[in-house]
Parts: sequence; structure tokens; C-alpha cells
Amino acid sequence: MTRADLKAGRAAKGWSQTRAAARLGVSQPYLAMLENGSRRVTRDLAARVMSVYGLPPTALPAESPHQDVDAGSLASDLAALGYPGFAHLRPRRWRAKNPGQVLLSALAQDELEARLVEALPWLLLRYGNVEHEWLVREAKLRDLQNRLGFVVSLARRAAAPGRDERMVERLKGLEAALDRSRLAREETLCKAALPEPERRWLEANRPDEARHWNLLTDWTPDHLRYVA
Repeated sequence: MTRADLKAGRAAKGWSQTRAAARLGVSQPYLAMLENGSRRVTRDLAARVMSVYGLPPTALPAESPHQDVDAGSLASDLAALGYPGFAHLRPRRWRAKNPGQVLLSALAQDELEARLVEALPWLLLRYGNVEHEWLVREAKLRDLQNRLGFVVSLARRAAAPGRDERMVERLKGLEAALDRSRLAREETLCKAALPEPERRWLEANRPDEARHWNLLTDWTPDHLRYVA
């Protein structure tokens, strides 16, 4: 969360620094230091700012993806971001994490349930303003560019006709950036324990996009129940 986010959020509310500071539970001088960049916005304060100012979760600081995250935690994170498939979990919005962080944390798992894989294209469609440079950088650091590239392809192809063309073009740009560092090795889409017979079947029958990204998977946009 940048100082520009803080200023823009307060301006959108039409609040003075004094009123905004009171709503955020900080002093006016401290808010002034946050807005001029002399103090860093903490994770807890960023969540409070998002809730009070009504900012999108993409304004939250994006922490490094986590390798070991259990399915329940990922489901809760997706529910907090508004994913319809987990609406029954009823999480509090202020507990939301940056969508890019949730996306890469999910893709970093060796094994991922289908219900969680299905939610990942939705994240990209729902939060089209997620920071692409950060996504590419973090994906490359963890060799996740093939998995991410395929999910981006699913999201772009699942976009409804007549959708915001700028967002679709952004997804195309993200695909292109990831494609420049595409890995030659073959892997699965978070299914490390895939049986050998299924591996052979997928190698012969996977869709073109999966073949392009060197993934053994049969996911297509038709498998997605929810698109943003």
C-alpha cells in the first residue's frame, strides 16, 4: 500500500486528515507521516485502511508466496476475496490478503484440490489490476511461470464476450511476459502425485494451451463454474 493509495482513499471519502486518523485509530501527525512516505504502512494498518476507505484488496501489501499452505487456509483467503464457491465460509473482508499473493501461494503447492484450482482464473478476472510485474518476478523466483501462464490463459479465454477489453489486453500482456521465461521441463498443475497411467493419458490428450505451457492437465474454461 503506497502513500498515493492512502491519499486517494482519503480524498475519495472527502475526509480531512484529522477525521481519517480518528476512523483509522491513529493520530493525525502519524497519518501525515504515512501519507508523505516517512512511515511505512504495516500489514495490520493496511487491512484497516482497506476496510475504512473501501479500497480493493489489490492495495494491500503483497507478501512472498508461501510454499506450505493448507487447503482450509487457501479456501478462507479466497472467500475473503469474494470467491462465490466459498461464500458459505463467511469470512470477514478485513482479513483479505492481496489477490496476487493468494494466487501464487496456491500455485506453489505440490498438491492442490480441484475446487481451489478452479478459483484461480476467477482471481485474475475479478482483480484485473493486480500488479503484473510483481507476479512475474515472484513466479520466476519460484519457477511458477508455466503454472501461472496457463492459469492466465484460462482466465483470458473464460472472459465473457464484450468484457472490458483493457483487462483482457492486460492478461494477454501478462501471458506474453511469462512466455518469455517459459520453462522447458514438463510438470503438473499442482498434482505431483499424478499416477503414471494418467500422466501418459494427459500427455496425449491435454488441450493445446496445456501443451504450450508444458503442463499435464486437462483443465479448460468449460470446467470453470464462476467467472468474475
